Amino acid sequence: MATPEITPTVHAPHAPLTEYYKTEQDRQAYLRKIFDSTAADYDRIEAILAWGSGSRYRRDALIRGGLKPGMKVLDVGVGTGLVSAQACLLTGDPALVTGVDPSPGMMAASKLPKAMALVEGRAESLPFPDNHFDFLSMGYALRHISDLGVAFAEFERVLKPGGRLCVLEITQAKSSWGRWLLKTYMRGVIPLLTRLVSRQKETASIWRYYWDSIEACVPPEQVLATLRAAGLTQTRQHLEAGVFSEYQAIKPLPGSAASA
Repeated sequence: MATPEITPTVHAPHAPLTEYYKTEQDRQAYLRKIFDSTAADYDRIEAILAWGSGSRYRRDALIRGGLKPGMKVLDVGVGTGLVSAQACLLTGDPALVTGVDPSPGMMAASKLPKAMALVEGRAESLPFPDNHFDFLSMGYALRHISDLGVAFAEFERVLKPGGRLCVLEITQAKSSWGRWLLKTYMRGVIPLLTRLVSRQKETASIWRYYWDSIEACVPPEQVLATLRAAGLTQTRQHLEAGVFSEYQAIKPLPGSAASA
């Protein structure tokens, strides 16, 4: 009898987290299960994590990324809509904003305007036509993507020429003290607090996974290099509070000289 083929875990270029999953199919199933099962608690815990400042920060980050009224926006990894909510306000029309996420449970838990479209899908295979959006955002989902090169190529494809990209992510602090402090907070304090306020038993585990995925995430210079390899230009990292990274890029206009 033939031995069944096992697909290895894709981790280009992140380090694999084999404590949580062994194969790529396992990884996708694990992420969907944990996000679906903890969706009801997500916004409450996020508010604790960000000390209530998350909405203001996301709004400011989108403005720094170039989001303006009237732009057609795609929010990848929309989750419960924390980034999309600010995009709806900034564009002036929720109908201009579309969210995509592989977790139907997270999208069902969102409190977004009904005029905004929500679509099930993955960053590595976006269900949208070429040259369709003026702006693409992604909030704290970069480290969950299996292959950044494939995802960034998709981002470039669905953006219109001249379209802008803004990816938010938590990155490790440069100092050993800062890394210890963030790890203690996210892998120790936050899971402890979630046991007191969460409704779902798995909510604490998602925040432990969050820190482990931050540790496994590639450094900013590699993220920027992968964006450039996908054909995006004017790539830069804006850093807030030493750990909140905003990766910005633009899809070049036809015939324009590429500049990183």
